[in-house]
Amino acid sequence: MAVLSFQSPTNFSASSIPGSSRRRFDSTAGSPSSFTGDGPISSMILRFPPNFVRQLSIKARRNCSNIGVAQIVAAKWSNNPSSGLQSAAAAASSVSAAASAPAAAVTPPVVALNGVDEEVVAAEGAREIGLKKDSKPSFLSSDGSLTVHAGERLGRGIVTDAITTPVVNTSAYFFNKTADLLDFKEKRSVSFEYGRYGNPTTIVLEEKISALEGAESTLVMASGMCASTVMLLALVPAGGHIVTTTDCYRKTRIFMENFLPKMGITVTVIDPADIAGLEAAVNKYQVSLFFTESPTNPFLRCVDIELVSEICHKRGTLVCIDGTFATPLNQKALAFGADLVVHSLTKYIGGHNDVLGGCICGPLKIVSEIRNLHHVLGGTLNPNAAYLMIRGMKTMHLRVQQQNSTASRMAEILEAHPKVSHVYYPGLASHPEHHIAKRQMTGFGGVVSFEIDGDIERTIKFVDSLKIPYIAPSFGGCESIVDQPAIMSYWDLTQEERLKYGIKDNLVRFSFGVEDFEDVKADVLQALEAI
Repeated sequence: MAVLSFQSPTNFSASSIPGSSRRRFDSTAGSPSSFTGDGPISSMILRFPPNFVRQLSIKARRNCSNIGVAQIVAAKWSNNPSSGLQSAAAAASSVSAAASAPAAAVTPPVVALNGVDEEVVAAEGAREIGLKKDSKPSFLSSDGSLTVHAGERLGRGIVTDAITTPVVNTSAYFFNKTADLLDFKEKRSVSFEYGRYGNPTTIVLEEKISALEGAESTLVMASGMCASTVMLLALVPAGGHIVTTTDCYRKTRIFMENFLPKMGITVTVIDPADIAGLEAAVNKYQVSLFFTESPTNPFLRCVDIELVSEICHKRGTLVCIDGTFATPLNQKALAFGADLVVHSLTKYIGGHNDVLGGCICGPLKIVSEIRNLHHVLGGTLNPNAAYLMIRGMKTMHLRVQQQNSTASRMAEILEAHPKVSHVYYPGLASHPEHHIAKRQMTGFGGVVSFEIDGDIERTIKFVDSLKIPYIAPSFGGCESIVDQPAIMSYWDLTQEERLKYGIKDNLVRFSFGVEDFEDVKADVLQALEAI
């Protein structure tokens, strides 16, 4: 027999105060046992059947992360299997009656305590008990606190009193009997059912990202490219049209140019600053989606999110911003009018160069449409990877602050150096969209792109002379990373073909990590002196 203690809103234990009231509920009895004392009820001891946890609904588990201070409990009682789940309203009524009339009988099966608001959530026709949770509660007033506590501190989908979120490694979820399966299939109950459709660990990550982005819903996938491609396939119909920008991640461009045309989808490509081109495209075509990065890769161009959203929405066009280079800490694209935000979680959000992932954030209706296709295509994020993302996010605000600071200071140093011919960084006044970046970003990111004053051989010598950064094709992690896009990403093209995308042989992309600024500065300067 399991025994759970639930604290009342008075936040003290009846057992610690002489004379205070205590009520015991026994699953084998139809009414509570007598209680002693004449004070107000300050805690309740509930006795549940041994198989209590397994009989909780999925929604109830999600809202019962700490059994000691449980907020919502929903259970079917073993001695009354035919009763089923009562409605949340009935549960609330029962508890209210118990609190106001101590002598009245309280009948199981559903108990809701701890003074929280209850609501009936009509999810696909299922009757569920949900908890009204503020994605950004008042006591978490900053993004730094949200990265640590969102999705966890106020309840998560795993029954545990552990501080950290456990990893739930399972490929499927079982049903006790066929009747339970039928309830699920006929939408009277909820379940993940299969590992591709959801996981409690993964949901914590999704809720944490949603809180940070100010999004109604977030869907995580196995990689950033998976998120981008599934989003495009879900939202753009066969024969449809999309608009994107010239400067973007090459694999995204390859998908748009080589794969979407097989579905009859056409693409208009414009400069990130070409507002007239965007207006012309949405007026000429039935554009389903405007998809761009901001800042872009590798030239860190910035799109006026508020303006493009206004233009697109007038014509019924959705706007999706890939905010990977910005991070949710430096830029809130949804707040500026974008419909969706995509991130490669592999970069700043994971932050440790040890895990792959991607996400899509936005309104529940749109994200659910993408989620439905995701369930068909796969690309599921492993719960162990989700755990690493959750862990990484807890230090994200500290990492990004350091990376913002180092990149900004190094951009100024590089711009003033005689062996550097050009610097691309939105925090510099010389950047073509600096005025836009100042308005919609609170920090300018940890990546700086620049061109060495010389040819490819001189640029290679500079890169090879660096001692701190790794030569690798990623960014946003604790370790600094450097690469030459002409070699790392475009070497299969001729020099002439690379120049069509603005990729010169002397271009360097430098992702600054969390190393000490003075060490990084000295390393970059000695490498410049070596050429």
